[in-house]
Amino acid sequence: MGTTSNALGLKSALLSALLLLMFLGIWHIATTGGGSAAPGPAAQSLTPEQIEYLKLMGKDPAAEAGSGASAKSGFPTLAQMGAVIVQHVSAPFYDNGPNDKGIGLQLAHSLGRVGLGYLLAAAVAIPLGFVIGMSPLVYRALDPFIQVLKPISPLAWMPLALYTIKDSNISGVFVIFICSIWPMLINTAFGVASVRREWLNVARTLEVSPLRKAFEVILPAAAPTILTGMRISMGIAWLVIVAAEMLVGGTGIGYFVWNEWNNLSLPNVIFAILVIGVVGMLLDLMFARLQKAVTYVD
Repeated sequence: MGTTSNALGLKSALLSALLLLMFLGIWHIATTGGGSAAPGPAAQSLTPEQIEYLKLMGKDPAAEAGSGASAKSGFPTLAQMGAVIVQHVSAPFYDNGPNDKGIGLQLAHSLGRVGLGYLLAAAVAIPLGFVIGMSPLVYRALDPFIQVLKPISPLAWMPLALYTIKDSNISGVFVIFICSIWPMLINTAFGVASVRREWLNVARTLEVSPLRKAFEVILPAAAPTILTGMRISMGIAWLVIVAAEMLVGGTGIGYFVWNEWNNLSLPNVIFAILVIGVVGMLLDLMFARLQKAVTYVD
């Protein structure tokens, strides 16, 4: 069994590498016409708007054009993307002002908002989900409210949050909270309600206290379903924070994408998209490992 799994993993890794090479090859041909990847003077030239912006930012337009790291008039080549990646990775935590921060600082702000809103949602959703799952009466009473609020787009709450809270950072946290709570709440209630009746009957026969029954009987049985909800919520939260930061501005990976688009820096936009994807994948892998650790196989 282990040998078969290892062979399958090796084949899938080779296929993934092949697909990546094919994608990069298509990118190279599309952006260079199959010729040399080294950009010439025409490809390195900046538009008047870009030159004016670089001067306002205190940068040297000639140096930026020569480095290949600034925005180009066309779609960036692989060489230009490589220069952008090296530039950001070599100094991820610099801070030169409100609109010029390293990608590490931008990610830290986004992850901080996501983490705070997500933890607040878990603190509400998981206990409430336990109550809903254990009580048919509470489930029927709250289900209409859940069904009405669940389909509302998280970004639809942003104007109301900005008006009432009057703080963009806290409003971003609130949006993460409101979008994260529903998958966790529904999955927790479903997992608790799906615990085998035999186990609950044994706990009742042994006169186990409600608190002990919740932690030693219900929670272990419902943990895989709860983790599934938490995993879905984290994916939604990471999607929403990027859009929310585009609206509220300030700091964060979403604001970085929007700011670089306004600067006509397509290579930086593509780099930020890649970073968003990689971070989202790592967050999902983390919850997948946790889900696997609490799943019991018969």
